[in-house]
Amino acid sequence: MISKNLKKRLFTSILLILLLFFIFNNNVVLVYSLIIMGVLSLLEFFNICNKIIKHKSLLIISNSIFIIYISFFCLIFFFFSNFLQLKIILFTLLFGCIASDMGGYIFGKLFKGPKLTKVSPNKTYSGSIGSIFLTTLTISGFMYYFTNNFSYLILIIAFATSISCQIGDLFFSYLKRKANLKDTGNFLPGHGGVLDRLDGIFLGLPIGIIALLFFY
Repeated sequence: MISKNLKKRLFTSILLILLLFFIFNNNVVLVYSLIIMGVLSLLEFFNICNKIIKHKSLLIISNSIFIIYISFFCLIFFFFSNFLQLKIILFTLLFGCIASDMGGYIFGKLFKGPKLTKVSPNKTYSGSIGSIFLTTLTISGFMYYFTNNFSYLILIIAFATSISCQIGDLFFSYLKRKANLKDTGNFLPGHGGVLDRLDGIFLGLPIGIIALLFFY
């Protein structure tokens, strides 16, 4: 029997996929989504830092760095979205990041096994392998569909994207653990906060783009 939390998670996931469809097809939705998600991510990050960092100067520095990073991330996302080919690449990598998160969750639940790290007790080696597998499958599939071509370099790009997503996820898991928080917020029913969904994307997407530019 499906738990109540899993039902919420599935329902929210469907809504997020629909939102991605509208974001891809409408720049107005894209801009508002970037603003809302960016602001909520910042607020959630500020809340975490307020619980961890006691020195005011360090708090200002960490918050300022994150503000700059999120602003730059949103600007690059918007810029890429104004050119069809770049938009296709952007969303291919974005779906690769989403696949990484899904692969970790599904494979971790199915196969369990040894824990990956104490930072996040729910993360397992099987989940990590599942993340890489599903990201590789997703990015390779999209690339072949749009270019009718396959290269081993795509595997390197997918691997770099998935590993980066996992590192981003673990980094925010570490921060949540230090702040004694289970989730960064409760904005997304069944998922937690906005950062709980975007933590891996914030690192995986830029690294994926850099890897694509470097290798492909």
